Amino acid sequence: MAIILPHGVLFRGGAEERIRTKLLKDGHIDTVIGLPANLFYSTGIPVCILVLKRCKKPDDVLFINAAEHFVIGKRQNQLSQEHIHKIIHTYQQREEEARYSRRVEMAEIEKTGFNLNISRYISTAVAEEEIDLQAVHSELVSLEKTIEDAREKHNAFLEELGLPRLL
Repeated sequence: MAIILPHGVLFRGGAEERIRTKLLKDGHIDTVIGLPANLFYSTGIPVCILVLKRCKKPDDVLFINAAEHFVIGKRQNQLSQEHIHKIIHTYQQREEEARYSRRVEMAEIEKTGFNLNISRYISTAVAEEEIDLQAVHSELVSLEKTIEDAREKHNAFLEELGLPRLL
């Protein structure tokens, strides 16, 4: 069974926490799929799909973060066929992909208090590009040489005109 719900059910306390914990302990929550905001006419909030199974075999939960994979529309966002295919393929193959999907063992979920917030398990942070300091230094030295050459040429023109040199 698949249910579309607001993201809050993944982490809120109270009755939702008790239901979530029971479903997890009984091994019924198979997959959590995060979808982008503004997919439905009735609400602009991001939603998730909880996939429940009665007789689930693996002792893990698959998390899919599809919240960044959508086509921007005028009134609402849309999932393209390519996005839908990727979600289904990832679900069926239970594949892991950096920043997109991850299988999380029940022990790890239990340590987080049965919190299913997708961002706890899948980092969406993009690593900063490494800077080659040697290349940057070489470029700066080259630019300084170009500036110095241009200054000398400019000062030569100023001297010809009888004007004071630039420093």
